[in-house]
Amino acid sequence: MDHFHSQDNQLYAEALPLTQIAEQFGTPCFVYSRAALEHHYQAYEQALTGCDHLICYAVKANSNLAVLSVLAQQGSGFDIVSGGELARVLAAGGAPDKIIFSGVGKTLEELTAAMDAGIHCFNVESPLELEQLNTLALGRGEQAPVSLRVNPDVDAGTHPYISTGLKENKFGVSMEDALLLYRQAAQMEGIKILGVDCHIGSQLTSIDPFLAALERVLLLVDALSEEGITISHLDIGGGLGVTYKDETPPGADALVAQVRALLGDRPLTLVLEPGRSICANAGVLLTRVNNIKTNGEHRFAIVDAAMNDLIRPALYQAWMDVVPVVPNAAAESQRYDLVGPICESGDFIARDRELAINTGDLLAVRSAGAYCFAMSSNYNTRNRAPEILVDGEHAHLARRRETYQDQLALESPLGQGEA
Repeated sequence: MDHFHSQDNQLYAEALPLTQIAEQFGTPCFVYSRAALEHHYQAYEQALTGCDHLICYAVKANSNLAVLSVLAQQGSGFDIVSGGELARVLAAGGAPDKIIFSGVGKTLEELTAAMDAGIHCFNVESPLELEQLNTLALGRGEQAPVSLRVNPDVDAGTHPYISTGLKENKFGVSMEDALLLYRQAAQMEGIKILGVDCHIGSQLTSIDPFLAALERVLLLVDALSEEGITISHLDIGGGLGVTYKDETPPGADALVAQVRALLGDRPLTLVLEPGRSICANAGVLLTRVNNIKTNGEHRFAIVDAAMNDLIRPALYQAWMDVVPVVPNAAAESQRYDLVGPICESGDFIARDRELAINTGDLLAVRSAGAYCFAMSSNYNTRNRAPEILVDGEHAHLARRRETYQDQLALESPLGQGEA
């Protein structure tokens, strides 16, 4: 189901024409669909019907408070990787006892804040983190709920920057070390063992890597059970891919069905951490063509969005579909590189695209709901774009456009005469 659809010869978000949103809020501008977020979340809920489960949306994919609040209202839990994401989830109304804290570099301050909030579980990634949690919990007269994130050394078959399950990646504990660390955790009075966690990467378009990792993790679960160490939940992470171009990733139902078949009769609560698959195709980036120029035979469409707004193409060589919001029947179809105004040759939104466009045309960059605004910056002192959440016929300003005053307010020039 596509909640960004053509109607009256133009592109709509739910019941609102994107031209109206661009006129009201300007460009560049991120636009999200509430209905799409809910639809993608409910696909997981329906797939997990009849199974003890917890869906923890991966906040890093899109951490806007409006997006988080939509998912909290659906009953979602949250997978966080920083103290800042913890603060966002709580501000958006997320339930603390549905929060899982992942990440390889948690600070003592972050661990303390999460303990104060009463989160569901820490996904522990090192012996030192386990020791820190034990000491912290003992000092509070409590127990810290933990899972160990294990690294199964499985190739996710995705871009190396978003692969997390190989030995050369920084994440998790090796399978060889995990059994010993669980034994140590079982002897720590400040630790409560809840589960085991495994996350092998992002934008996976096949179920096979999931299953290969799960088979190895279940061998660990069974070995722990034989030693009297009870694992109550199995966290298989997230990473399910979406369609950007011609990918054909499996749906949540297909993934969950095969995972449940592998679990068999083991009494485990299934935890999932989807991010991209919930929000990527629930958003677009609106941008306007400011200029068209030719260098020899190479044609450039210079748009008002740039790599500071959308870094995925430059960082990951990501392909994202670009379409005119209103087709331009008067324009000749040509091949263009869509580039921004930043002083970098890597500042591009798309390359070698066949488009019929002229200066002033409004374009929509599809599949921009995940890892786009969340990774944006102020490079070249550009103000970050606004975020709009569409709910039927209503456009909610989820984040206003930054101003130069917003940026400068955090800084202080060196005063005259100061050393």
